[in-house]
Amino acid sequence: MSVADKTADWWRGAVIYQVYPRSFQDTNGDGLGDLKGITRRLPYIASLGVDAIWLSPFFKSPMADMGYDVSDYCDVDPIFGTLADFDEMMTAAHGFGIKVVIDQVISHTSDVHPWFVESRSSRTNPKADWYVWADPKPDGTAPNNWLSIFGGPGWEWDGVRRQYYQHNFLTSQPDLNFHSAQVQDAVLATVKFWLDRGVDGFRLDTVNYYFCDKLLRDNPAHAPDESDAGLDAPDTNPYGMQNHLYDKTQPENIGFLQRFRALLNRYEARTAVGEVGDGARSLKTVAAYTSGGDKLHMCYTFDLLGPDFTATHIRSCVDAFQKSVADGWVCWAFSNHDVNRHVSRFAKTEAERPVVAKLAMSVLATLRGSICLYQGEELGLPEAELAFEDLRDPYGIRFWPAFKGRDGCRTPMPWEAAKAHAGFTGAQRSWLPVPYEQAALSVDTQENDPHSVLHHYRQTLEFRKGHPALLDGTMEFIGTNQDLLAFTRQKGSEKLLFVFNLTRKPAQFVPPARMVIGERLAMPGFDAVIGTGPIKLAALDAFCARVAG
Repeated sequence: MSVADKTADWWRGAVIYQVYPRSFQDTNGDGLGDLKGITRRLPYIASLGVDAIWLSPFFKSPMADMGYDVSDYCDVDPIFGTLADFDEMMTAAHGFGIKVVIDQVISHTSDVHPWFVESRSSRTNPKADWYVWADPKPDGTAPNNWLSIFGGPGWEWDGVRRQYYQHNFLTSQPDLNFHSAQVQDAVLATVKFWLDRGVDGFRLDTVNYYFCDKLLRDNPAHAPDESDAGLDAPDTNPYGMQNHLYDKTQPENIGFLQRFRALLNRYEARTAVGEVGDGARSLKTVAAYTSGGDKLHMCYTFDLLGPDFTATHIRSCVDAFQKSVADGWVCWAFSNHDVNRHVSRFAKTEAERPVVAKLAMSVLATLRGSICLYQGEELGLPEAELAFEDLRDPYGIRFWPAFKGRDGCRTPMPWEAAKAHAGFTGAQRSWLPVPYEQAALSVDTQENDPHSVLHHYRQTLEFRKGHPALLDGTMEFIGTNQDLLAFTRQKGSEKLLFVFNLTRKPAQFVPPARMVIGERLAMPGFDAVIGTGPIKLAALDAFCARVAG
């Protein structure tokens, strides 16, 4: 039984493993992963020592955006299986003591969803106001200057209604109108469907996009600076040229999140984690969405999903969160299905990838908050380099070659090095190729290497669970004499010191004058030493010890 099962607050300090279903394991030979594949691989997931899995969308969908365009919130798309397959998977996961969190994509639907089909049929039908519709300007252009993250205007013309509808993403992903109480009721009914089925929580996609400004005011121009450039979109995308004051993060969202939480509170030990993409305002938004105990349980932002793996950056992000979010909770991650894999972002050479992979895991596991791991990062997988003809991501296809999209982090899980497609599928062709360099890092290869990244992840998560201070203890940064990440974690009588050297040069840490360092702890994978003087760390090294008194 995992530590997380001991309390209704199981999510606090939990380790969540993100599964991207179409790339995890194929069992029916169609080249796409499925729910039965997740069930088959649950023993592996359990062996990592995680508390929960988060499943990216598996709902019925035309798959224009790989399932983030939902056409039926209460059914499984046939490419992934059936509701019975989902129930079987969830029962098996619970048998391993693993919670199941599912992606809830409710800011928009597919344009083939029955709600939108009815809404676009006329201006007088019962669902006429279920989406964001607006008249054109007198010259026929869009109602305002809002942009789509996926390129082009954030509005699409509909000839039947002779109006524009809003879409923050693809034109086939129309935005729901959350100003309508009927829309909120309908969305919450779909959430209740999964709660009644026994899911343990929800990851709320684009949680700050639910409402737009009722007056549809233009966004002002914004020239990104270093503090927020690229947080919500790559700098090749003009989306970042606007200050998104009116197309998202509206004050009415608070009321809906309170309704969402009230529904969850009717069930035992359920949770909600929100994805917040709000540029430099993200921490302020997280604070608003997680404070007070009546909205989201926790949020995660894009702050650690960029290229910086430095003491200064990590400290500034965590410190800013702790100062901004007094009673909220955060979920930290270095990778997910939307960004380049962090080994490729952080490592400067191919040779140092496994070293960086291990160090990054140790840093993540010791931060205050819950953590999310993305499938394959426990193998140290780098970003895949794909040819244009192999791309499936509409975002990458739209902005190629300046931005290659998200397929490079979505390639299939490599299970067995000697098999075709690394054991992911028995089909002649996989939906995305498995590059040789990823196949070489397969699970079976790393199982036989005690020094592998995979074993380091397991050992580090075991270390984390062995120290209550790491689950929900306090965190305090320490000023250093060099470019080091140093902090203490404390709960009750347990106080731990962590020092990370994220540079490529040896360093020394001089403890504060009044700090008495006690027993050195064997943090997996690192051998920084302590003598009578400063603590000596090699390049890309770490140190941990108890603090006396």
